[in-house]
Amino acid sequence: MITAAQALEKAKQIGGRDGLNCIAGLIDAADVEQAAAKSTPDGPLAGIPVLVKDNIDVAGFPTTAGSLALEDNISQNDAPIIRNLRRNGAVIIGKTNMTEFANYVSIPMPNGYSSRGGQVKHAVSPDLDPLGSSTGSAVAVAAGIVPMAVGTDTCHSITACAHGNGICGLKPPAGALSKEGILPLSKTLDSAGAMAGNMTDAIKLYSAMRDEPLPEIKPAAPEKLRIAVNIANAEGFDDEKRAFLKDLTGILKANGAQISEVNQPIAMQVSVIMKWEFKPSLEEYLSTHAAHFKSLKEIVAYYEANPETMMKYGDDFLRGALDDTPGGLNGAEYRKAMEDREKAIREVTDEISAYDAVVMGGPNSVMHFCGLATVTVAFDRKDSNGVRNTVILYGADECRLYAAALAIEELVNREAGQ
Repeated sequence: MITAAQALEKAKQIGGRDGLNCIAGLIDAADVEQAAAKSTPDGPLAGIPVLVKDNIDVAGFPTTAGSLALEDNISQNDAPIIRNLRRNGAVIIGKTNMTEFANYVSIPMPNGYSSRGGQVKHAVSPDLDPLGSSTGSAVAVAAGIVPMAVGTDTCHSITACAHGNGICGLKPPAGALSKEGILPLSKTLDSAGAMAGNMTDAIKLYSAMRDEPLPEIKPAAPEKLRIAVNIANAEGFDDEKRAFLKDLTGILKANGAQISEVNQPIAMQVSVIMKWEFKPSLEEYLSTHAAHFKSLKEIVAYYEANPETMMKYGDDFLRGALDDTPGGLNGAEYRKAMEDREKAIREVTDEISAYDAVVMGGPNSVMHFCGLATVTVAFDRKDSNGVRNTVILYGADECRLYAAALAIEELVNREAGQ
C-alpha cells in the first residue's frame, strides 16, 4: 500500500495544474508525520493516505466547493466524518478539486470545472468527460495517487464520477453519515461517501467514516443472489454499455443468480428539491463558518460583479435558487416534491425489498430521490476507451447490497481473467 509521503509526492507530480488538476490543496511534506500522529496508528485504515473533496471541512484548509467566492472560508475544525477517519487511522493529505458548488452553478458548466480550481482532467484521457461533481476525488483514485478518497453525492456525484473514471464508489443510505461540516447542496439528498479502486476498500473507507463501524461484509453466495434490472430509460446507455450489462447478467445467471426486471423511472423531482433547498442549506452552513459571504444573494452579486472570473459559464442555477423559490421551504412546488418523495420511498423500497441489488439499466435518479444505498462496481475488463467497465447498483438493505456488490465484482473479474 502506498504511504502518505509517497502519495503526497505523486499528488504533486501528476495531480497539479500541469497534470490532471485534481488537487485543490495538500499538506506540507514536513507535516506528513504530524498528520499521521493525529491518526490512530492501529486503526483499520492505519497509515492509509486519503484525499477529501473540497466541500468537506478539514481543519486548516479552506472549504470552497470550488468557488473563488469562498476562498476565505478556512475550516477551524474537521467535519465529524473526517474526525472518524483520523480516529480509524487514515492520514488526510489534502483536498480535491470538484465541479463548482457540487455542479450547481449553471447548466453549461463542464463537469470538473470550478472558478477556483480550473478544469479537472480525466485520468485516462483528456478527451474523456471526468463527470461531476466529486471529480477530483475520482480522478485521484483512478490515477493511483491515493487508494481511497472521500466524495459527496446528491444525485450521482460519487456514483457517476466513479462510473466515468472506472473506479468503485459508495453512496450510503440517507442519514447513515453525519452531514455536519459539509458545504451542502440539498439537506435532503446530500450524503458523503467513499471512492476506491475496489469494493473492499470502498466499504472499508465508508465504515471508517461512520460513528460505528459496519458489521463484517462478506461476498454473497452467487447462487443465492436475487438481482433485478431496472429497465427504465435503457435507451440512455450506448450500445457498448448495454452489451456489457448483458454480459454481466449472463455471468450472474450462469452462476445461479436469479435475475428479474423492474421499471422504476427517473425522478424529475430531484431537481426541484435541489433548487428549493440550496439557498437555506447553504446559508445555514455559512452562518457558522468563516466565509465573509453569508447569503446566496451576496454570492450571486459577487459572481455577477466579476463576470470574467466567475461567469465563464453563467450562473443560472444559482440565480434560479435565489429568484425562483418564493416562500422558501413552504413553497408549494417544494412541498409537493417532498410528498412525492415519501410516496416513492414506500413504493420503491417495497418493490425491491426482496432483491439483494438492483442494476441501473439506464441513466436514472430514483435511487437518490429515495435515499437508497447505491454503489458503482468497477471491473478488470476495460471498455473501448481504456476505462474499466462499471455497473451501478442500488438496494433497500445496504449490507445485502454491499455483499452482492462484492460477489458480482469477484465473479466478473474471474471471468475477465480467464
